[in-house]
Amino acid sequence: GEACTSEPGEDCETQEPYMADDGSGSDISIPSFLMFKQDADPVKAVLRQNKMVRMEMAWALPQPDSRVEYELWTTPTDRISREFQREFKDAAVALGKHAYFTPHMYIYDGIMSGCRMADGTDLCYNLCTNDGRYCATDPDNDLDKGISGADVVAESLRRICIWKVYGESDGIGLQWWEYVNEFMFRCDKEEFFTNKECITDAMKHSGVDPHRIDACMSDAGGLENDNNNALLETQLAAKEASGVVIMPAAFVNNAAIRGALEFSTIFKAICAGYAPGFEPTVCTKCANCRDEYTCVETGHCSSAAEAGAVSSSVFAATMGILVVVFMCLGVIQYRRQQARMQSEVRGILAQYMPLDKNNKVESAVDGEEDDENDLQFTIS
Repeated sequence: GEACTSEPGEDCETQEPYMADDGSGSDISIPSFLMFKQDADPVKAVLRQNKMVRMEMAWALPQPDSRVEYELWTTPTDRISREFQREFKDAAVALGKHAYFTPHMYIYDGIMSGCRMADGTDLCYNLCTNDGRYCATDPDNDLDKGISGADVVAESLRRICIWKVYGESDGIGLQWWEYVNEFMFRCDKEEFFTNKECITDAMKHSGVDPHRIDACMSDAGGLENDNNNALLETQLAAKEASGVVIMPAAFVNNAAIRGALEFSTIFKAICAGYAPGFEPTVCTKCANCRDEYTCVETGHCSSAAEAGAVSSSVFAATMGILVVVFMCLGVIQYRRQQARMQSEVRGILAQYMPLDKNNKVESAVDGEEDDENDLQFTIS
């Protein structure tokens, strides 16, 4: 079909759904095949005529080239992606111009979520900024204290600006990685999350100019009053286009990466995204290494001994020693068992030997008495 027609009041989907259960997938069984309505309607029409339909499934794969684009969707309070954000800075630098990284901050559309009324009233207390336009969940689930949703939106905008100023041009964004790590180290606590001095200190330690970031946040529309913020609107549009519903999420060449958000998973996915012959040096050296992170960090693939693993020769020698030790223990145990059995037998024999001697003495006495009786019987 060329166009989607639906029931009155029902809007057709404009994009493919994100293939993950957002809480509404309990009625879908596996395996299942999802189609756009405009594609499914002609198929259903033929099936209603009791006719056979033959279909072919095909997957569109990303076209590899000399540069890989990868994205990360997260929030400033996301704990799952913290280890990845701490570790991947060196890989981003090593990939250099061969890869382009784009960080995204996951926020909610306050208008679509019902936090902002038509008259501009914010119904979601301190979860939103800009009179209910941009919102985030409360990380500690306490609206009266701690970090609020509005605090998360503010830090999200700050990180977006740091990327725009220091990372958008080269796709590496060393200062962005540095700031995220410095913030997690210095300010990632309830009492420091919104502390201006702590945030400024984190910026200075990461080589970020606070004045440029403040100007970026203000020029985009700020966080106060009923104003649109251009950068936050961009994040909402990107979230809608990508269909992200689960956090954190990573994409490589627009393909969602499944599995745990770990250094090795993302690094291997990036290295696999290059066309043959265009892989950067860091991929040819480290993608098949036992420890990819250490390889990227040190510049060479560590051997088994260097990585703390056991080499085959050491393993064989250790196994041989263990075999000899267990054989010796077996022999010792066998001899101890034999000695114990012999001791028990001697004890049993020692208990029966006095009985045999007493029986012999009694037998001899009885024999003498019998002889006397026989003698007396004969005389009489």
